[in-house]
Amino acid sequence: MDTALLAVLVEHHNNGDRAQNGWKPHVYNACIKHVKDTCDVDITKENITGRIKTFDKQYEIITKMLAQSGFGWGWVKNMANKEARAYRNKVVHNWESINIIYSKDHATGAGARTGAKCVQEPQDTPVVEEAPEVPQKRQRTGDSILCMMGKMKMSFDDALKTTEPLPMRKVTPPTEILAALKKVPDLEDSDMLRAYGKLIVNERLFEALMALPEELRKPWLLTFD
Repeated sequence: MDTALLAVLVEHHNNGDRAQNGWKPHVYNACIKHVKDTCDVDITKENITGRIKTFDKQYEIITKMLAQSGFGWGWVKNMANKEARAYRNKVVHNWESINIIYSKDHATGAGARTGAKCVQEPQDTPVVEEAPEVPQKRQRTGDSILCMMGKMKMSFDDALKTTEPLPMRKVTPPTEILAALKKVPDLEDSDMLRAYGKLIVNERLFEALMALPEELRKPWLLTFD
């Protein structure tokens, strides 16, 4: 079904049938009819927009992987992005057709608008289920080559590799925290246990405790709920 759907989208993309806020209404009608004629499957505009979102996501992830510019590594969590791992050693069918549709207008940056976002905006003209007949076109040799290329297996092992070691987060041993609490004069056992439970899970709190003068440590610890 994706092959039939993308064939129509590529044709109308080449014809310039994309408005500022997404595909023109008659493109959806053409997709509905062509998929029915080719695959004997009834689809709706909602089905089409759902698949377009998937194509959009595939294009964004794969093109960044192929660029190998650090994509696939999340610097905030210091781990490979979940989206990138999902495409490791995965066959992406119809990649050439997806690339044709998105390569020229898939922007990047804060103000970028993806195809998935475009299809969520309302169209000025409603889509009707019955559309004028679209003449069947004989599959060209170039289209056959694109279908074959779409089934090629792409490996992204190199894109997920990193040569830099991950920095280890500082963690104070519980024994050191307990020893520091025992040095606080006149601290009741119940108060010590309550403070201990807070400090072992929050490194920042322990650093704050050690930064206080000794005479202020007990009053500060007693503020813990």
